[in-house]
This record gives sequence, structure tokens and C-alpha cells, in this order.
Amino acid sequence: MDSTLQLLKEITEANGVPGNEREPRLVMKSYLEKYADEIQYDNLGSIIGVKTGDANGPKIMVTGHLDEVGFMVTKITDKGFIKFQPLGGWWSQVMLAQQVTITNGKGVRYHGVIGSKPPHVLTAEARKTPVDIKDMYIDLGVASKDEVEKLGIKPGDMITPFIEFRPMANEKYLLAKAWDNRIGCAIAIEVLRLLKDEAHPNVVYATGTVQEEVGLRGAKTSGYKVNPDICFATDVGIAGDTPNTPEADGELGKGPQIILYDSSMVGHKGLREFVLNVAEELNIPYQLESMSGGGMDSGAIHVVHHGVPSMGICIASRYIHSHTSMIHRDDFENAIKLVVEVIKRLDTKTVNEITFD
Repeated sequence: MDSTLQLLKEITEANGVPGNEREPRLVMKSYLEKYADEIQYDNLGSIIGVKTGDANGPKIMVTGHLDEVGFMVTKITDKGFIKFQPLGGWWSQVMLAQQVTITNGKGVRYHGVIGSKPPHVLTAEARKTPVDIKDMYIDLGVASKDEVEKLGIKPGDMITPFIEFRPMANEKYLLAKAWDNRIGCAIAIEVLRLLKDEAHPNVVYATGTVQEEVGLRGAKTSGYKVNPDICFATDVGIAGDTPNTPEADGELGKGPQIILYDSSMVGHKGLREFVLNVAEELNIPYQLESMSGGGMDSGAIHVVHHGVPSMGICIASRYIHSHTSMIHRDDFENAIKLVVEVIKRLDTKTVNEITFD
């Protein structure tokens, strides 16, 4: 496994739901320490790696969010089953019979499976209706509440999907949990790595934000801390290259997605045109995408202080907000190349032209 795949494996297999991002933050820190001049934090737990090119130049923020969609333990039944609360958006149809990891307060992990009534005991009418999340539970393979409590599991503990990172039959297709949005964190890390020994006319803030899936909360706090002049939010986008998905245009392997708008932000036109010109100049493939639903960190950061020209750069992904999703390695690498080359060109004069012309 090469160094890129090792990074992607480590950062996706770390467990971290909104409000409990410690594991992926430690992974991100271990990489940022190699490339950043300093590491900062906001008070919610977002991590910020700072790389100074020109200390008097514009501040460029590149973000991905550390949290993944998951669950929280809310109740333990007398028989030892776990009731839970979703953290982030879940569609109930993708959840039944999936394996999960419950991490107790001391960091010890236990394996479980999401269960519900078997179809054999349901009426014909009930079988046509998706099972409500409130009727689901997690089976740890124990017989009582006392056994669960002896494991140190209690309400508030983190529950995450369980799946191992793996390249697929075509090894450029990568399957894992938490691409949403550890891929953005990995992009931020790799941008700093490639700039480590490069001159650039600005200060770069590679940021892993917290609590994006429950309201862009770490984006607000880290955005206020950095007060950037330009922001690039990197996240996953929607792939429409699977059967019966005419609602989306994105395709795996066709380049990073330049987001025109989503439900939280209309992308800054001047910044978008600048990025597209760089992509055309260097023959970096890209896709244009708009999303009527969903949002990303830039939705909060673009309105901090006096406003920040911002845009989203996404990696087309299949099966997001489920236990497992798929991306293409070429899209990841082209997104990194595009962001790095754009940053090298963002001097004070250029940023002022983008902002005020």
C-alpha cells in the first residue's frame, strides 16, 4: 500500500461523529505536524495547520470536516439492546443489518449490528413501508443491560459504521466509510505537503472542522478564528453514474466537481472563474455541479466577519450518507493539484481583483 492509500485508510477508519472527532483529529494532526509551520485549534476542536509563504499575503483557508454521519447511544434496554439517535442525515433503508462500532468513554470498541423485526412477522402492508429509525436497535450479542454496563457503554457514547478501507477491482475505485468528509481532510493535508518546500504568496490554513453534519458548527468557529480572505471547502459530491440516478451529473474519474451553488451558498463567481481558468490552463479535468440540497463548510465561512469569497470543490462519491461509499483516486489527486496551483497564484493583487472587481 503506497503512502497515499495509507493516509486514506488511516483517516477513514478513524471513528468520529459530530461532537466526538478526537480520533480523526489525531490522525490529521500526525500528518499536519510534518508539513505545517504551526498547528492551531478553535474551542470546539477544529484543527488548523498553518503554512506561511508570505506573512503579509492573503489568508487562504482549505477545509474538510472531521465528523462522519453516525449515531449516539441513548438507551440500554433490560435485554441489553442499544437504542440510538442518528447524528447527521440518514435514510432508514440503508441501515438495517449493517455492522457498527460502539466506542465507550475510554476508547474501547465493541462490535454490533443494527436490527429490527424480521419480515416474517410483519404484515404484507408493513413490509412495503421503510422501518422507522426509532424502531431499530443495536445488538451487541449480550443478554442483559448489566452486561452492557460492564462493558463501560453508556448513553452518549459514539456509534460509527463498520467497514474496512479497500481498493476495488479497478484499484483506482476506493471503498470506505467516512469519505464524507475525510476526503476533504486528506486534500487539506496533501495541499500542505505539496506546498511544504514551495514558495507561495500567502498564508495557507489547512483545516479539519468539527460538527459539519449537524449544522456547519466548526466551520463557523474556525472561520471566525482564521478570518480568511479566500476559502475553499472540499467535500464529497453526488455521483450520478450509477443506474437510475438521472438527478445528478457527476461521474467518478472525470475530475473534481466545481460547485456552482448548494442550499447554503451561491459560489463566488470571480473565484470560480479564476479556478476554472487555472484548470483550463493546466488541462486539469473538472466537472460543474449544482446541488439543490445539502451544504458544506463554505456555507458558514463565506459569511464570517465582512464576508469571504468562497467556493466548494467536491469529489464525486457513490452511496454517501450510508455505511460505505466509493470515490475515484484520480479525482482526489486532481483536486489536490488544482487547489495547489490556484493557491500559488493567489497573491494580494489577485485576491483583491477577485474580491472587488
